[in-house]
This record gives sequence, structure tokens and C-alpha cells, in this order.
Amino acid sequence: MNEHYTPGVLASLATRLTDRDRGLLRLVWTHKVLTCHQIAQIGFNGPITARHRLVRLHRLGVLDRFRPKPPTGSAPWHYVLGESGAAVLAAEGGVDLAAFGYRRDRALSIAFSQRLAHTVGANDVFARLYGTARQTAGCRLDTWWTEARCAAQWGKHVRPDAYGRWTENGLTLDFFLEYDTGTETFDRVLAKLSGYAALTAATGIATPVLFLTTSARRELSLHNRLQLRAAQLSVPSATAVAGLEGPESAIWLPHNRQDVRRRLVELANHWPQPGSATGAEGGGQ
Repeated sequence: MNEHYTPGVLASLATRLTDRDRGLLRLVWTHKVLTCHQIAQIGFNGPITARHRLVRLHRLGVLDRFRPKPPTGSAPWHYVLGESGAAVLAAEGGVDLAAFGYRRDRALSIAFSQRLAHTVGANDVFARLYGTARQTAGCRLDTWWTEARCAAQWGKHVRPDAYGRWTENGLTLDFFLEYDTGTETFDRVLAKLSGYAALTAATGIATPVLFLTTSARRELSLHNRLQLRAAQLSVPSATAVAGLEGPESAIWLPHNRQDVRRRLVELANHWPQPGSATGAEGGGQ
């Protein structure tokens, strides 16, 4: 154990952390970075309460933070796991800080990564679904696997940005998420469908692939190209634009439709689902 984090120091720190705090530390570590708005959706009933608690957690050193400088306007605080937070999680897991795999410079390197917007965008889908499930009767985010976990599970065929299982009023949808920031060519995006077709052939499970774009113009062009390719490969797909409406809402346009957008869970009845991608009944993080 790092000499700075003796049992006494960790015990003192632990008394200042609630169960919700420790849960947030694990989520931030799993997702690499979460904004203050996303954390508010995940664990708080209001942004002011969230902001005050995040300031406290930052002062305790369990969370680090940075604020990117966008071309225009201002960005929210982005939070990553702090060294003290890593020490707490390591102790809970029964390992020392070195074995836990945390390094502060690596944790903060996401601030300078070209993939920051992509990571934050994919994490926003998680945060919105998690927040909706927390506050809405009949809704559950049963499963959410990050890009890293997806790569470990299916990397031979596909590397989705996330895999999720969403339940609403007794209806359940398994899906892969492809968060499209517009930096890849359409040819490269469409090429991913071949991998999903190969995964379907290997598993016998046709899991819908959801492409979430950042502009209506991009979505229109992508959807027009998806119609033929997705039909040829028998890969159920849908597109949507990230915006004010949450991902559970009626924003999804199936590849074989031009007119009617559907709620996320309604896609479960749009295409047959012979099973789930994980083969697991349980879920969670």
C-alpha cells in the first residue's frame, strides 16, 4: 500500500464517504470520465445538490476534475477518479494501489484525448438511461457494458461503444451502441455492419445496432446508406440524433423505415430478438 494511505488514513477517509459516494467513484473509474451533469443525472435529485457534493469530493481528493475549452461557449466540469478515490476502491477490493492499476497522469490524460467528446457522448447515453430508470417506475437499465468490456467480450468481431439492456413496462431490448461524432467516413461506419453480421452468425443472436449521431444532416446521410447495407447483411439497425430528448424516447428511426420514429424499447417488437448478446439474465455494470 502507498505509504500515504495507511489503514488509519483510509478509515478516516471512508467515514466521510457515503454509499452513494463510493458508488459514484466506481462509476467514474469504469467510465473513465463523467461530467457534473451526468453525475447529477446518475445519483442526485437536483444539480445544486450534486454540485455541492462534487466540490466536497474533489476537496477530499477522491475525484479529480478538469474543464475543456470548446471553440465556443463553456464546458461543464469533467470528473475522473482521484488518487484518494483509487486508494479507497483498491482497499475495498483488497489490493494495494499499484495492483489496482491507477495512475493519476493516465486518469487525467482523457482531458487531452481526441476521443474525449466521443467518450463523453457515449457515457451520456448511460447517464440518461440510468437517471430515467432511477426516477421512473417500470424502467430499468438492466445492463451496461462499456467499450472496454465489449472489446474483451466481442473484440474478434465488433467493438461497439457500449452494450445495453433496457426494460420498460415489462418489455426488454438488448442493443449495441455506436456513438457517431462524424469523424469517421460513412464507408468506415458501414463497414462495422459486417462485423455485427459475423457476430450474429457466430452466436445466432441478431442484436440491434443503434447509431447515435450528433447532427440531423449526418443522421439523414447515414440512414440513407444504412437502409440497403443493413438489409443485405440482416443486421437490425436504427439511427437517431443526440439532443434534448433522452435515448429512451421516440427518437430512433429503424433502417427499414423512413417515417415513424420509435421509443427505444419499442425496437424490441420491430425486429425479432431470439436472445440476448450476453446470454445472461442478470445485468448491472
